[in-house]
Parts: sequence; C-alpha cells; structure tokens
Amino acid sequence: MKKLILVILALSIFSCSENIQKPDSYKLVIVETSDVHGSIFDYDFINDRFVSGSLSKVHTYVSELRKSNNVILLDNGDILQGQPLVYYSNFEDTSNAHICSKVMNYMHYDAATIGNHDIEAGHLVYDKLKNEFNFPWLAANALNKEDKSPYFEPYKIFIKNGVKIAILGLITPGIPNWLPEELWEGIEFEDMLISARKWVPEIIKNENPDLLIGLFHSGFDYKYANLNYDTPKNENASLIVAEQVPGFDIIFVGHDHNTWNETVKNINGENVLVIGPTSGARQVVAATIDFRLNENGDYNKNITGEIIEMKDVKVDSLFNVEFRTEFQEVEKYVSKKVGEFNQSINTHDALYGPSIFIDLIQEIQLDISGADISFAAPLSLNSVIDKGPVYVKDMFKLYRFENFLYTINLTGTEIDHYLEYSFANWFNTMQSEKDHLLMFKPIDKNQAVNGNNDHTYSLKNSYYNFDVASGIRYTIDVSKPINEKVEILSMSDNSEFFTDSIYKVAINSYRGNGGGGHLINGVGLTKEELLQRRITSTDKDLRYYMMKWIEEKGKVNPELKSEWSVIPDEWWLKAKEIDKKIMNK
Repeated sequence: MKKLILVILALSIFSCSENIQKPDSYKLVIVETSDVHGSIFDYDFINDRFVSGSLSKVHTYVSELRKSNNVILLDNGDILQGQPLVYYSNFEDTSNAHICSKVMNYMHYDAATIGNHDIEAGHLVYDKLKNEFNFPWLAANALNKEDKSPYFEPYKIFIKNGVKIAILGLITPGIPNWLPEELWEGIEFEDMLISARKWVPEIIKNENPDLLIGLFHSGFDYKYANLNYDTPKNENASLIVAEQVPGFDIIFVGHDHNTWNETVKNINGENVLVIGPTSGARQVVAATIDFRLNENGDYNKNITGEIIEMKDVKVDSLFNVEFRTEFQEVEKYVSKKVGEFNQSINTHDALYGPSIFIDLIQEIQLDISGADISFAAPLSLNSVIDKGPVYVKDMFKLYRFENFLYTINLTGTEIDHYLEYSFANWFNTMQSEKDHLLMFKPIDKNQAVNGNNDHTYSLKNSYYNFDVASGIRYTIDVSKPINEKVEILSMSDNSEFFTDSIYKVAINSYRGNGGGGHLINGVGLTKEELLQRRITSTDKDLRYYMMKWIEEKGKVNPELKSEWSVIPDEWWLKAKEIDKKIMNK
C-alpha cells in the first residue's frame, strides 16, 4: 500500500511538472562563450603578458548579469587547446580534476558543445571531462560506430519558470580530415544537416519546447576552404542548418573565430538569429528573448543579439583566489628551462620565403623521424623566440598545436605535386616586380583584419597551409603559372632526386590525415590510401618530442639551410618588401 501511494505521488509530481502554468511574460538571456582556447585567466602564459579576454572576466560579467536576469550560460567548444594551462591539465597533471571542469563548474555553466580541438586532446582527456562536468557536453552528430547512438548527449532541456528551452548540440564533422583516428576511435561524425533534420522533429514532437536553440561548434561561412552549399559534411554548416531546418529560434556558432550577429530566414520564412563570438574569451555573445503569451497559448518571441567585449570588464578577484594554486603550478611549469638558442627566430619571415624558424622545425622533424624529406608550415603569424634561454612556454611558440608526427611514403612526383599545391595557394603568379608576392583577397575597408581596421587586404588562404620542404633543393618561379612553379633540383646532399623513387616523408598528423588538402587535392590520394601510406606515428604530440630534442642538445644553433629559393630573385626581393608593409599594418 505504501509503495502504491509513493508511485501515485511520483506520478502526480511528474504530471504537475509537465503542466506548470506558463507565465504571461518572461525574459531570458542566453550567454555563449566559444573557442576559449585555454584563456581561463587574463594572462598569457606563453608570452608572459596580460590579455584582454578570459573566463575570469566572463565570470564577472555573468555574475553581474545573473543578479537581475534569468541567465543560461553555454560554451561552444575548443577550450582544451591553446594555453599551457590546459595542456598541463590534459597531459601532465592527469590525476587531479581538470582545470576546465573545476572552472566551468565553478562558473555554473548550464551546457556545452564539444569542439574539434577538444577531441584533439584524445579519449583519456575528454572522456574524463565528460564525467567531471556538472553539465552535459553535447554533440548529437558524434555517434558510437557500433550502434549509432550519440557518444555525447544530443540535447538538453531546461524549464525556466514554466518556459521550456531545448538546446541541440552539433560538432563540425571535419574531424576525420584533421585528426588521427586514435583520438576519436569508436566515433563517427555525421553531417550536421542530416543530424539536425533527424533531431529537430524528435525534439519538437517529444519535448514541445517554447524555444529551440542550436549550439553548433561550426562556423558561419560554408564557402570556407572552397566548399559550397551542397558539400557533404561541410566544416562550417551552421548557416545551412539555420536556413534548411525549420524550428530553430537561435543558433550559436563558433569554430571560425569570427564574430557573427545575423538574422536569417529559414525555408519557411521564419527568422533565425545566428550569433557567435571570436576566440580567446575576448567576447561573449548574448541573446535576449522576451516571451509574450498569445491567445493561442503559445509565445510570441522578441529575440535580439548582442556582442559584449571583455577588454573593459574587470577580473573577478575571488575567481583568481579560488584557482591561485592551479595558476602557480602552471607558472612554474612554463618557466622550466629547456635549452638555449644562440639567435632569435620568428615565424613572420616564413610568409615570404625561406626562414630559420621553419628550418629548425624541419631539422627536428627529420632528426626525430629519420625521414628523407620533411614538410612544415608556419602555425602562427608573429611568434618570436628570443636568443638565449628557451623555456617550456617557448615551445608553444615553436609549435602551436598538439599534432603527432607521421612518416609516410610518397613518390618523387607526388612530392612535386604536393609543393605545387602549396604554392598555388600561397604565391601569386607575378607579371613584374610591382605585383604582389602573396595571394591576397580584397576586403571591405571597414572589416577588421588581424585585429586592425585599416587593412585593405587579407591573405586569400590560411598561412598554416603554406608548406615547404626540407631534404631537397628546389626553386619556386613566381613568373610561372599555377602548377608549374616548382622545380626540384636534387636532394639536399646534391644526390639525384628521382620522380619515380619512393621517399620517406616526415609530416604532421593534421596534414597526414588530409588537412589542408595537400595530399588529397594536390597529390590525389584517397583517405584509404593515406592510411596505407603511413609508416609510423609518434605516441605523443610533436611539441613533446621537440622539447626533448632541445633538452638533449642543450644549446641549439638555428640556421638558414638555403634549400630553396624564389625566382626571379629581383622580383621576389621587391615584392616581399611591399607585402611586408601590408601585413605589418
């Protein structure tokens, strides 16, 4: 009898919760962070300086907002990579709770979507965090390979004062193009449009929400990387989903590190707010929804979006006190001496031709792998490592991402095609010394580029895809058309280079999995062939092995190898000076 009463009481409570009286009016503010990339404190551990964005500032803003508003706080992924703070929690201090779970639980995040750089940390890291978070980590289109069920939670329901809010999470499906399968083993990534078309009707039918939110770790510009509206598994499909899948009121975006606040029409002619912040917690975005109950018992919703800059927000002092121990541990970690350089190196030179910075990376890759040839590209625009002592923090300048190092087999002809593809997306075909060396695209004079408002040009393609080779001698003739610029002269030791020989090539895992298109579009290999060509892979990230290499050497003398050159020489010299002025504005 007692059990029956308890069952009836439970059913009664459930029934009441499903029939909560809707308020006549209600105001809700939804705040999103995205692409935080380890910017938890307002301090850059790599460059030893204070920065304008941080979660410590976001906490100040959100805490103040919560005093007089109903707030939902969301994160849109890519928090586990970027600063030594998160690297330390990912791979060094693995026995304690992760810094991100400590901080995000402290800030009372309500939900988050996982990003591609979070997957990059590997199963041990994100599986651990999934259990440590006090909120759901969403990704409806990240599926268990065996039974196709979501590996992470697909969506989250909130009921605020009788108003029901549904949040659907999606992750960019391009991960297999960038990351080794070891990092996402057992997961497959479904096309965002397919997944949204499957889940939105289910959510509407089963949950009947008053507000449907998309939280997509995916960008706005579907044309990025020369893709189009109909490209399967488009990396940046947020706008496509907003337009093609009716039901969404707001879609929060990320991944592309751009600021968005756009209202678009879906195929039913309904408005959808698409909004997202830039990276590094320099901004948050807020969507304010005013609900008004109409005569049909539904809500009319007035939705507005706002971009909030964090540069003028003060750090929450209690936040810094709460995590002082973690800060000090990482400060000590990054201050450990690794070795010594006898001259300064910088990445900016690598935009225009041969550079000491890239040649050092190539030397390390060749030494670690024992390969015949190495490929590398600049991973940042303006990283500088000064002459003198080199510390752990400098390793994040030397190598920005947690890529593995692969060795793969390529023929001489394929190496030539690889280089042609790289320079086809990098150097202009010049008609005279007055032309640009770099391939630029004109932009709106009012649009910010590289943090400034006075630029009239930006790079047409991403600098981290500007690969060069070491181990061979070659020239790049900028007067020649695309796919005819490269002439390979010999191996670096002056022995003959053969187009039909097979060479062992050192390459990072992003490129080795097809990232940038060099091996797929340039060389013409399939995804299956990429796997077949792989000989070896490091078991830890390349930065780790670079650090060990420098520690073993003690004193390092970075040198310019002069293995390649740009011709005509006089055109190159004059054009690069012009383009340097453009890039340094």
